[in-house]
Amino acid sequence: MLLKIYGKGRPFRLFVAGLHGQEWQDTSDVLLNIERPSSGTLAILPVVSRGKYISTLDGDFYKGMGKLIVDVVEECQPDIYVELHSYSSENFHKLVSSTRINEIGVPGFSVLENNVLMGSVSPHIRRDHFPVEALCLTFEIERLDQSSKEFAAKMLRVVKECRSRDGFIEYMMERYPNVAKKAIEDYKKFYGS
Repeated sequence: MLLKIYGKGRPFRLFVAGLHGQEWQDTSDVLLNIERPSSGTLAILPVVSRGKYISTLDGDFYKGMGKLIVDVVEECQPDIYVELHSYSSENFHKLVSSTRINEIGVPGFSVLENNVLMGSVSPHIRRDHFPVEALCLTFEIERLDQSSKEFAAKMLRVVKECRSRDGFIEYMMERYPNVAKKAIEDYKKFYGS
C-alpha cells in the first residue's frame, strides 16, 4: 500500500484512484501530482488495485479488492472522500443516462467540463462507512484524454481545500449551478435528505 499523507488535523480528506483494472494508468499520476492542502490533512491512495475490473457497485468490491479503502476509511474517518475513476468514451452515454437509476440502480453522473463526470460514490461504501454530513464524490475522467485529466486535477485541487461538504456545494453553486442542482437532487432522491 502506498498511502501518502500531507498535513495534519481536520478536515481529513482521502483521495483514491486506480480502483480496478487498468484504471490506474489514467488516474494515479493525477493524485501523485497534488500538493498538500493549506490546512487539515490529505491522504492519497494512488493505486488500490491493478487487478481485474470489478465494479464498485458490486457488493463484494469493498470486501475484496477495495477492502484497503475501507480499512483506511475506518482508521482515519475522512470528512471528505473522493474516488477518481476513468471511463472509455463509448461508455459516456451509459454513465450519464437518466435511466441509469433504473438500469444499474444508481443515478447517472453529471457532466462537468472536458468530459469529466461527477457523482456520488458507490452506496456500498457511502451508506456503510460515512456519516451523512461527509462529502463523498466520484470524478470520472475520459481515458486517454489529457484535457479531461487536467480538469479533474483542477477539481481535486478545489476539493483538497474544502473544509466541508457545504464548502464544496457553495463552490459548485457559484460555478456550475445546474450540475450542483442535479447532483443535490439525485443525492436526495437516492439517499434521502
